[in-house]
Amino acid sequence: MTGLSSGFRAEPEWAREQDENDPLRAFRGEFLIPPHADGEQTYLVGNSLGLQPRGVRQALLDELDDWARLGVEGHLHARHPWLPYHKEVRDGLAEVVGAEPTEVVAMNSLTVNLHLLLVSFYRPTPQRHAILIEPNAFPSDRDLAASQIRFHGHDPAEALIELDADEPGGTVSMAAIERALGERGEHIALVLLPAVQYLTGQAFEIAGITRLAHAHGCMVGFDCAHAAGNIDLALHDSDCDFAAWCSYKYLNAGPGAVAGAFVHARHAREKLPRFEGWWGRNEATRFEMRPAFDPASGAEGWQLSNPPIFALAPLRVSLDLFQRAGMPRLREKSKRLTAYLAWLIETQLSDVLEILTPREPGRRGAQLSVRVRAGRDAGKSLFEYLVSQGVMGDWREPDVMRIAPTPLYNTYADCLRYAGAVRAWRTRG
Repeated sequence: MTGLSSGFRAEPEWAREQDENDPLRAFRGEFLIPPHADGEQTYLVGNSLGLQPRGVRQALLDELDDWARLGVEGHLHARHPWLPYHKEVRDGLAEVVGAEPTEVVAMNSLTVNLHLLLVSFYRPTPQRHAILIEPNAFPSDRDLAASQIRFHGHDPAEALIELDADEPGGTVSMAAIERALGERGEHIALVLLPAVQYLTGQAFEIAGITRLAHAHGCMVGFDCAHAAGNIDLALHDSDCDFAAWCSYKYLNAGPGAVAGAFVHARHAREKLPRFEGWWGRNEATRFEMRPAFDPASGAEGWQLSNPPIFALAPLRVSLDLFQRAGMPRLREKSKRLTAYLAWLIETQLSDVLEILTPREPGRRGAQLSVRVRAGRDAGKSLFEYLVSQGVMGDWREPDVMRIAPTPLYNTYADCLRYAGAVRAWRTRG
């Protein structure tokens, strides 16, 4: 275990003391925690769908009221005017992902944003047309990469390169990435990796990967679906070319929430190919309806359509919580909370569970991916038992359970309840 585990104890009194002394403890009360027969769920699945902030309901009602009261005038005179509404979340997003405000924009959904960004940053040639991805990539990422390759007239069987999972648990070392680029770099047009891998929970070293990829002449982008609001992204300083993320996981913006995109500042005014739309035009001349496309500077130039107000309102509320809590404090708590859960598993449950996620705090976020040692059927049995007890993680085929103590609303007591529920299942079996 790491030094973070010093002093941990598997006792309710100890967990209660940690929670009472947590400087971020008040944020739990800002969220609606689903009920269970015995009270509240032990909700450890913010990596899949974040909880609803209490302020979201009123924020949506306010927009509905402004629509009823103002009609079209709400574009300029709503409490949060609709015309520039995407700017209401810009600074908050920039803080969460470590970017300059002009480098980020909230728009569309995750895979749509990645496709739009690949129009600009995947520019294959006969010599260099491969895309490098991770093993067991999320199906949407594999699908978009394969379809982009086919769209440009190449064969994914040859041009979609998968890294070797060379570490225990199916994770990937920097050495494996360096080796792949050394062997195939001259043929790779784009490195497209997750910032945090959905199945293993591994956090990738964005800056290091970017340096390697650029040294081999490759563009590089990141799917930050499991990273935004979870780890220290520092997208601007990493120098990566682009990134995209969804907002319904750690960013708590609701099911199917509006997504986000990042384009590094050095590309701000480049004449990159892109799919163009009215809302990506320079806002100073947008309503002059000129025939020529004059892109807005920065990531806003990749917008197609005007902002979806009812999708942005929940994100605005959630980002306000992030700004009040601060990503450095949230990350500090997350490291220790996740270390406590890992310590409980390794010291109390090692005969039942195997942790797949890297042990080093810098190589993971809040999520721990675990496998039941007795096999898939036992794993499903445990998962279903936990659900019946109101202890919510999630299951990913073929045999992985993901548990994520999220620092905005989870507690040491939640981690201890998870361990207790697993022990109870073991006793039953």
